[in-house]
Amino acid sequence: MANYKSYGYQYETSPRKLQPEYEPKKNPYKKKKSSVSKKQTTNKKVSKNPVSKKKNKYNYKPVAYIMLTFAMLFTISYRNSLINEKYNEKESIKSQVSAVQKENEQLKVSIENSLNLSSVAKAAEDKLGMQKLDNNQKIYLDLKKKDYVEPASEEVIINDNMSWFDRLLEKLTQIIK
Repeated sequence: MANYKSYGYQYETSPRKLQPEYEPKKNPYKKKKSSVSKKQTTNKKVSKNPVSKKKNKYNYKPVAYIMLTFAMLFTISYRNSLINEKYNEKESIKSQVSAVQKENEQLKVSIENSLNLSSVAKAAEDKLGMQKLDNNQKIYLDLKKKDYVEPASEEVIINDNMSWFDRLLEKLTQIIK
């Protein structure tokens, strides 16, 4: 091996090469290390980062917002499901109503067909054994056109001006006669 000291070893350890030529700026956001001894950490439970307690307080807000958002979305979806149920009920009732209306129309048509004179005559002949009239079954009557109303033979007198005693006497006289 060669003697490095005689040629001037390029990577020698001089104090000038160990220290940088500029000084870096300190980062204000960098966490400082606490100077807690090992004895203190074993005896007491001391948190290393006092900032982490503040972070724990702030961690509940996003969770609360997420829970609130979930509750709102659940409420909206539940309301929409109720609306869909009621809509489906309404549609099923509409279909039932239309079916009943269709059946009513068919029944009206069948009633009109059954009330036709020819169908009534046919049913009377088939079911009841009825027949149409013949000429020998017809009887003609001759009614005299005479007035059968008789004129009144009694004379009716109405006196409202009479007292009750006079009316009583008149009735008694009519009974005696």
